[in-house]
Amino acid sequence: MTPLALIATLALAAGTPAGKPDPATVDAIKATCFDYIDGQLEANPDRVARALHPDLAKRAVIGDTPYERFGLRRMSKEELVDLTKQGALKTPKEKWDRTCTILDITGTAASVRLETPWFVDYFHMGQFGDKWLIVNALWYSKPKGK
Repeated sequence: MTPLALIATLALAAGTPAGKPDPATVDAIKATCFDYIDGQLEANPDRVARALHPDLAKRAVIGDTPYERFGLRRMSKEELVDLTKQGALKTPKEKWDRTCTILDITGTAASVRLETPWFVDYFHMGQFGDKWLIVNALWYSKPKGK
């Protein structure tokens, strides 16, 4: 077996596609990303909730505080769904400006970048049966007016 054939065989055995991921997988991952953001923009908590793993870890770096070194802003699935119910990001559809970019897919794991005018989120997603869910999110709030 040639070294290239061996690498391809090992990649397939590990669940990593040797080429492009199948279109259905890409579509499912993007649908989860858009459920997350579009649900917030339309104030639809059910849509946001279906994109999130029950044990979501959503965080933003805030740096050192008087109470914490390497401080993080932490948010759970319940907190994000509640903010959505309150309409925290509700925005008229004509002002929606968002992109979901898949950075990597390996087996049942994916890394995705979401960008809006207000923030950037980096997601770790996991595949659970035929569903992709956001398990981890690290977000960055853009400075206002930029």
